[in-house]
Amino acid sequence: MHQPPQNAPYPAPVVIDVGADAKVKALAGGSVAGVIGLLSIFSALTGQVTGGTGTAVVVAVLGLVFLFIGLLPVIAWKKIGRPRRLVLDAFGVRWDDPQGRPWAVAWAELSGVGISRTRQRRVKPADYLLRKTMVRLDLFPADQGFRARHRDMEHLWEFHTVENGYRLPLGSNPKYIPVIEHAMRQHRPGAYLGVKDEGFMVGLV
Repeated sequence: MHQPPQNAPYPAPVVIDVGADAKVKALAGGSVAGVIGLLSIFSALTGQVTGGTGTAVVVAVLGLVFLFIGLLPVIAWKKIGRPRRLVLDAFGVRWDDPQGRPWAVAWAELSGVGISRTRQRRVKPADYLLRKTMVRLDLFPADQGFRARHRDMEHLWEFHTVENGYRLPLGSNPKYIPVIEHAMRQHRPGAYLGVKDEGFMVGLV
């Protein structure tokens, strides 16, 4: 994540490297799950589990589940590891995703830009992960012709719970919030809607 230098004649672009952060988080989470899975399987196969054969089988099955979770980043690495960047600059907002669905919107086309967040509570068997704060960027069109001009953003239209707008999921890094706020105050303070806290959501990995 980069912030523009102070005292610059024109605010420099603010860039959030979502792809790089996603790779780090995926590798970290996958490593933890993989280690838990291997230890569970090893314990079951070497008789280190108390409670009889039935308990050992259960532990082994859970170990396989965690091992599979640990392998998911490897299986989906092409999607997880692709470059993705959110850019806010003098032009507007841009999603730089050359291997996915890139798009760009000028400030004049937006009536408002906000941040929404949901605190996600994990439940077993994946509660080894910390509770996460899911961060999203919400964009609201300034005119009715916006959707026709931006078919490349249709997959974001009224995504999740946003109404009459677009929602871009940015992952679980709460450090994005002050960076986006800084960018909005630099480039388009009149359109910034602030942070909307949407409460809690319970889910599995």
